[in-house]
Amino acid sequence: MSEQAPILTVRNVSKHFGGVQALNKVSFDIHPGEVVALAGDNGAGKSTVIKAISGVFGYEDGDILLDGKRIAFATPQEARDNGIETIYQDLALADNLSIGANIFLGREPMKKLFGFLPVIDRQKMADVAQETMRRLDFHVERLDAPAAAFSGGQRQAVAIGRAMYWNARLVIMDEPTAALGVPEQRKVISLIQSLKAEGKGIIFISHNLGDIFEVADRIVVFRRGENAGERKPRETTGDEIVRMMVGK
Repeated sequence: MSEQAPILTVRNVSKHFGGVQALNKVSFDIHPGEVVALAGDNGAGKSTVIKAISGVFGYEDGDILLDGKRIAFATPQEARDNGIETIYQDLALADNLSIGANIFLGREPMKKLFGFLPVIDRQKMADVAQETMRRLDFHVERLDAPAAAFSGGQRQAVAIGRAMYWNARLVIMDEPTAALGVPEQRKVISLIQSLKAEGKGIIFISHNLGDIFEVADRIVVFRRGENAGERKPRETTGDEIVRMMVGK
C-alpha cells in the first residue's frame, strides 16, 4: 500500500484563530485504499485540519498536497470539484429531496426538451441513484422517497454514494457512526470497507475507539493541536492511544 504515492500529504500545517494556535506543524499522509483515523480529545485539532483540507478555511503555514500539488481551496465546492468529499455527522443532505437529487445536489444533469429547452434530467438522477445504491449493496423500497424518510445509516449510505458517484479520491468522514444504533454502525463500517476496496483514501474521525481499531490502517493521534504520534492498530492498544491523547 505505502509503495504508492500518497493521495494527500499534510506537511507542517499550522493554523491560528486569533491568539489561539489550533494546529501546530501537523503532518500526516493518506495513500490509496488506506483508512487513516484521526484520534484526539475535543479541541485537539482534528476538525480544524479536515476543514483546512476541505476548503472551509485557509491555513497559514506548511503545505497540503493533493497528488503532489499544493492546494488551498477557497470553498468546499472547490475541494469537491477536485475529488475531496467530506461527510459530516449532520450529513448536509437535503431532507425534502430524493436520493438521486441529493447525489447531484448543486450539479444537476440537464437535458434538452424539444431539442432546445434545458430541463433537469430526472431519469438520469433516478438511474444513478439505483446503480450507486446497488454498488453499496444498499436496498430501500423507494428511491424517490425524500431523504427525511430514511434512517441514519441509510442517510450515511446516500452521502457515501454521492462521494463514490463523483469519483472522490479522498473521503473525509467526521464522526460517521456517532448518532447510529449498533446495526447501522455495522453497515457504515462495511460501507467504509467498500470505499477502501475502490482505492479511495479515507480520513476517519471518531470518538469510538472500537470503530477506529476496526477500520483504520493507521491512527494519527492529536493532542492540543499537535501530532502526538502515529500507530498501527495491530501494534497498539486503546489504553496507549488514550494515553497519547491526554499526555502521560
